Amino acid sequence: MLAAISNTSPLLYLHRIDSINWLRTLFDSIWVPQAVVIELTEGRRRGYDVPDLAIYPWLQIIEPVTIPPEIANLDLGNGESAVLALAISSNTQGLLLLDDGLARRAAQNLGFTVWGTLKILLEAKSQGLTDRIAPSLEGLQNSGMWISQDLRQRVLDLAGE
Repeated sequence: MLAAISNTSPLLYLHRIDSINWLRTLFDSIWVPQAVVIELTEGRRRGYDVPDLAIYPWLQIIEPVTIPPEIANLDLGNGESAVLALAISSNTQGLLLLDDGLARRAAQNLGFTVWGTLKILLEAKSQGLTDRIAPSLEGLQNSGMWISQDLRQRVLDLAGE
C-alpha cells in the first residue's frame, strides 16, 4: 500500500458520497496539511457540507511547512500549495491527491504521482470496496463536482461499467 498527501477536494467529495473511509483501505497513511484543515473549517463555518477531520483519526494532520518560491509563484490555492510543499519537504515516495488541473500539472512536473477523486473511485472498485462506481459518479456530480460526459464515460469504461 501507499502513503498519500491529500488536498481539500478529494476529502470533500469523498465525504459527500459517504466514501471517505475508502482512503483508509487504499493507503497506509494519509497526510493532510494544516492549510487543508483551515479550508475545510472555513467551508463548515459558511454552512457547506464538509468533513470534520477530527472524526477520522487515521488522517494525520501535518503542521505548516514553508512554501518554496517555485510553488508560491504558481496560481494555486493554499491547500494545493501546502500539499506540494509538504511533498517536496518530506521527500515522500507516496502520491498526491489533487483534483485541480494546474496543481496536478505542477505536481507531475515535480515528479510526483497524482490521483484525483475519480482515480480513487477506480481504485476502490479494483480493491473490491464497491461493486459499481456509476452511483458514486452521479453522487459526485450531484454534490457539485463537474465531470464532462466524455470523462464520465471514459471512467465508466475503465471500470468495466
